[in-house]
Amino acid sequence: MATTPENKLRELLEEFSVAMLVTRTQDGNLRGRPMALAEVEPDGTLWFATDRESGKMDELAKDGHVVVTMQSSTRFVSLSGQARPIDDREKLARLWKAEWKVWFPGGKDDPRILLLRIDGDSGEYWDNSGTGGVKYLIEAGKALVTGSRPDVGGDPKVHAKVDVSP
Repeated sequence: MATTPENKLRELLEEFSVAMLVTRTQDGNLRGRPMALAEVEPDGTLWFATDRESGKMDELAKDGHVVVTMQSSTRFVSLSGQARPIDDREKLARLWKAEWKVWFPGGKDDPRILLLRIDGDSGEYWDNSGTGGVKYLIEAGKALVTGSRPDVGGDPKVHAKVDVSP
């Protein structure tokens, strides 16, 4: 059974533990910062823990549109969507990770900790690992010799744009 682009996107999202969250600042510029990924739900919803008093919360109050990017040496993912703060202590307790104590000394009961939910609208991925990576290298080699661009379009194992909105 062939993997759909939607499933491939979810599989790739689950491979990462850190992402760059990009928000729009008060003056309209874009700002990215690394965030530890708390959870990827089966539908592609992303969860992060954040400080309720951080600058990103002011930015998100004005504009909840975000981009989340992730990358390794051969895999790249981008997810655009809406961010919203969720104050759910029970879910926070389930997602809690000991390494977060660096940022939240009070642990999972720290009053500053808040969950950030990202509901994706659209995503895109590039997977240059495995056979997809071999195909890319062959196409890149041909492109160098011929002065053209690599042809990797149409192969959902390597690249796809995905509508993830409900």
